[in-house]
Amino acid sequence: MIAQNKKARHDYTILDTYECGLVLMGTEVKSLRMGRASLVDGFIQIDGGEAWLHNIHVPEYVQGTWTNHAAKRKRKLLMHRAEIDKLASKSQETGHTIVPLALYFTGGRVKVEIALAKGKKEYDKRQTLREKQDTRETNRAISAVRRRQRSA
Repeated sequence: MIAQNKKARHDYTILDTYECGLVLMGTEVKSLRMGRASLVDGFIQIDGGEAWLHNIHVPEYVQGTWTNHAAKRKRKLLMHRAEIDKLASKSQETGHTIVPLALYFTGGRVKVEIALAKGKKEYDKRQTLREKQDTRETNRAISAVRRRQRSA
């Protein structure tokens, strides 16, 4: 795992996820191998039948020369035509967007997990946080009871 976008899961309801390849320059791959990237403000835009990843920050490679890459350039996603067409039609609906969730290596290649998402309202975000907190407290109580049973 190189980078995750935890903010996306908080701000959006994830409807569908896809795994895509990414067209990168050599210095970008080297920078990613050092584990440096940020997906926080990233989004995907369908333009001319191609999917483009915007606003992800891959810092310049420290030992790069004049061949170094721009830190916030747009990057092409490698997807099947049917997937791109489906995402394009769904993202046109009100409130829907396409966001990157994770950036990782699979078999030496960089992959990005993207999601078709719908924006959450403020009360939905609070409800999700409350549910997470309730399950965390429940799990703590269960593990405390089990510890007491083992020690007795």
